Amino acid sequence: MFDSTVSRRTFLKGSAAAASVAAAGSLSLSAWSADRAHAAGGERNVTPSLCNGCSSKCGLTATTLGGTLFTLNGIEQHPYSKGKLCARGHGFAQMAYNDERVTQPLRRTENGEFEPIDWDTAFREIGEKVKAIVAASGPESLALIHDPRPSGKYYTKRFMNALGSANVYTHAAACNLSKEAGLTETIGASNYSVDFGSCKMVMFIGRSYGDGIRPSHAMSLADAAEAGTRVVIVDPRLSNAGIFASDWVPVNPGTDLALLMAICNVLIEEDLYNRDFVEQHTVGFEEFAAQAKEYTPEWAEKICDVPADRIRELARALAKAAPAAAVEASWRAAFGCAYRNSFDTARAVTAVNALLGSWGAKGGALITSSPKAGKIADERFAEPPKPEAKRVGDKEYGAVSGSGSNIAALEAALDGRIKGMFFYNSNAAKGYAQPKVWSEAFEKLDLVVAIDVQMSETAMQADYVLPECTYLERMEAPDYIGGKKQFVALRDQVIDRLHPETKPCDEIFTGLAQACGVGRYFDFTVEELAKAELDTLGVSFDELKEKGIVDVTSKKFEYGVPKFKTPTEKYQFVSEKAGNAGLNPVIGYVERLVMPQGDELHFIGGKQSIHSHTMTQNVESLNAISREYNLERVWMSAKDAADRGIADGDMVEVASSEHTGRVRAKVTERLKPGVLYLPTHYGGTSPYQTRAYEYGISMTEFVPFHGGEPGVGSTMSQEVAVTVKKVEA
Repeated sequence: MFDSTVSRRTFLKGSAAAASVAAAGSLSLSAWSADRAHAAGGERNVTPSLCNGCSSKCGLTATTLGGTLFTLNGIEQHPYSKGKLCARGHGFAQMAYNDERVTQPLRRTENGEFEPIDWDTAFREIGEKVKAIVAASGPESLALIHDPRPSGKYYTKRFMNALGSANVYTHAAACNLSKEAGLTETIGASNYSVDFGSCKMVMFIGRSYGDGIRPSHAMSLADAAEAGTRVVIVDPRLSNAGIFASDWVPVNPGTDLALLMAICNVLIEEDLYNRDFVEQHTVGFEEFAAQAKEYTPEWAEKICDVPADRIRELARALAKAAPAAAVEASWRAAFGCAYRNSFDTARAVTAVNALLGSWGAKGGALITSSPKAGKIADERFAEPPKPEAKRVGDKEYGAVSGSGSNIAALEAALDGRIKGMFFYNSNAAKGYAQPKVWSEAFEKLDLVVAIDVQMSETAMQADYVLPECTYLERMEAPDYIGGKKQFVALRDQVIDRLHPETKPCDEIFTGLAQACGVGRYFDFTVEELAKAELDTLGVSFDELKEKGIVDVTSKKFEYGVPKFKTPTEKYQFVSEKAGNAGLNPVIGYVERLVMPQGDELHFIGGKQSIHSHTMTQNVESLNAISREYNLERVWMSAKDAADRGIADGDMVEVASSEHTGRVRAKVTERLKPGVLYLPTHYGGTSPYQTRAYEYGISMTEFVPFHGGEPGVGSTMSQEVAVTVKKVEA
């Protein structure tokens, strides 16, 4: 048992302290600081909006003095923020005042340098190149990759579909594609939540609410822990969520699936599973149970290094707590995109919950719905014709979810099927897969366009860089939020545009569409789009602007087994789609791809609470926190360090088949021996981001390009082993 002595109150106090450090101006916040805002004087305004520090889009209220940002606070009614903002939410607001933003359109010259151009020239030249590609190779030779934001989700798809291409991808292949695909094939939904308020036992597979902080998650888990919920963390690393935990189960990386299948084995063989739920609400149990017979705790112990007796105890405890028990859905963590077996790990997570009968139960695993806009009568918003060609990769990766596999797009660029690519709010070249392979693809493309706020590694290799204004300087389409209650929220403009040659994404895509000859599908403003969508829900645009968020719940949530949106309308232990994609149709064990040999170590990565991957590392205040506390260090277990003569703070050399890099070591007892852990925000290679440039090392550079996870197309971002040695002075 892991004894946590840190209370909810202590944790939240620490989080508030981190936030205040990021926001108060004590770290040389040269542009955005209390002193500057006070000096500005003038009118005080408070505007509700949405954060952009990560994909959560928490509700916030921004206070400005004389048009300059002064403070941020969470919106109490927003289900993600609940009146709070995390440290990165406070710090990332500084991006508006960042002195290294892209402030005007750029074009790559023949010598590889960038020169400023005006918007008309940028749109015209890109439009001409797009038309030439379509004429020569068809619209299916164009692709776009984005990290979804409210307006981005609408405009990117509409733009590409208007051109005749279905090749729209998100960042998911490097985030949560495997998890979403696995969940969808079993429960018919890409995500679910744990009913923490009534939960007796919850198990986390790799996910850390203490590192990827959404305020509501941290508060819910803290409340549950204080109320006596048994919180089990299965992770090679004792993460910052450990302060809430009663148990830490250090597992070999990439073998969580073996542990989960062994838990299923115990539940079935000891007749601890919920027979009524299985008989009435599932399909394929007989095949699953027959296969699970071989997955004994003793078998699993040899793979995951968790003692067989420990596995039995966890399974029995879950059964005793059921149905008020669940395995949490995770996100990126251990099976979002990490290993060859991530898809089946996601399916196995849901299988444990099915055997516990926790789906829809009080204290169990809840599948809730999300609101969406209805059909808009105004013909200006009619959808473009459906593209004739299917999205590249959907056939090759047959179990893929709706977000598509950007690895399929990369592979198509490498073999010449894709000729032009757009990137919106996406740093694929640094954060998605082996950077050398992305660079090879860029060299083969006829057109690369990056739309971003800063000069990312992807923008560095683009033919054109189109500068977006920051989230504080723009309004976006409505954001729809599901759960027990349903909401619609709005990102509104907080400050005037600081750089007149930057544009919001709606204006950028409208300009591109007009230049490409499909402007007729963009004959409206983003405000007109917002009003039209809200009208279908009976929500006043003016009310939403005033409040920032409006409750649109149409039906009170009720506990009970959900109607699974699967082909069988039941929970699926067996998936025909998975079988058609070349995978085992029955949930079962799949080995990870790469295993350490000799003195090699597993190499794993994860998030820190002040950063969102590469996006936040060049923000002055957040980078300063990293440097003050040496957060870029690679973690080593005390045993592994001693075996190699490495002390805390020593410079070490990390090497794989692809890359060698140097960074200082953090020696700790919070890591399983045989494992090396690296925060995945560092190692920037864009000299245009001077704070992030060559600070720390980047995990993607070490991971070989394996293609996509079979059947799914995820990056398999942790299929790598490395050696570590001390760098002698």
